[in-house]
Amino acid sequence: MLTIRRFLLMLLLICMGCVAQSVPPDTARKIEHQVRSHYDIPPEVKVIIGAVTPSSDWPGYDTVAVTFDSGRKKQELTLLLSKDRNTMLRVTKFDLTKDPYADLMSKIDVSGRPSRGDKAAKVVVINFDDFECPFCSRMHEMLFPGILKEYGDRVNFIYKDYPLEEIHPWAVHAAVDANCLNAQNSDAYWDFADYVHANKQQVDNEKTPDARLVAIDKIAMEQGQKHSVDTVKLQSCIKTQNEDAVRASMKEADGIGVNATPTLFINGQKIDGAVPVSELRAALDSALKDAGQPVPQHLPSAPAPASK
Repeated sequence: MLTIRRFLLMLLLICMGCVAQSVPPDTARKIEHQVRSHYDIPPEVKVIIGAVTPSSDWPGYDTVAVTFDSGRKKQELTLLLSKDRNTMLRVTKFDLTKDPYADLMSKIDVSGRPSRGDKAAKVVVINFDDFECPFCSRMHEMLFPGILKEYGDRVNFIYKDYPLEEIHPWAVHAAVDANCLNAQNSDAYWDFADYVHANKQQVDNEKTPDARLVAIDKIAMEQGQKHSVDTVKLQSCIKTQNEDAVRASMKEADGIGVNATPTLFINGQKIDGAVPVSELRAALDSALKDAGQPVPQHLPSAPAPASK
């Protein structure tokens, strides 16, 4: 009985060795040279060649994981390696039983977030916004009131936080203040967003960082008073500056590939930057058609003024 157990244990260890094998140094060097050349990887980034495992999907090939490590960020690729170690492929497998757009939208938490449009609309636009970003201001001006009026109740617009604090020092503070308003009155949030995006220079013109934060708080309090919120509660929230919700939104955005602002997801389709209105309309119209909804009539854009 003991002999049989030892035999089974040895067989298990042998099988485990077949499942994961280290790459011979010469093959690892060839792989590294190929990926560095193809992906233009700089010398300071480490290229780590992982173990080789049999491929269940591609006969005649094994899989090998290649990791790029910059010290701050890691990215991993899974490549196919021929059994004779003379060919390497990168193949993307698509699962047609799943909708990647729906899957992405399911990863975004919109509970309690302010929205404009029809909450029951079949098309949802989620905008990761930064109050200090000039390109976000341009996108905000395009969306409201123009696009909102044009699409009416066909679309629901939802804002999430993604302040780029490395280059926008008062953006996190503004996002916290906006959320303090939203906790009591979503209209107050939108009026704050409209005002800050249209008057960002007013904050920037303050001479010191502290003065800019005071200016933001003043705008938030004014909007709160305009909408008759509980000003004592609002003032306490602004003073506390709890960043947890903002940080959670930023982490969520990082997880779905957001790295700049504005970034929109239109029923899952990603739109990067302050794109032209024609591109925005095309994405919205495509989402409406996919959802079986009518597309609005678009008035021709005004011609650009003739240059002198």
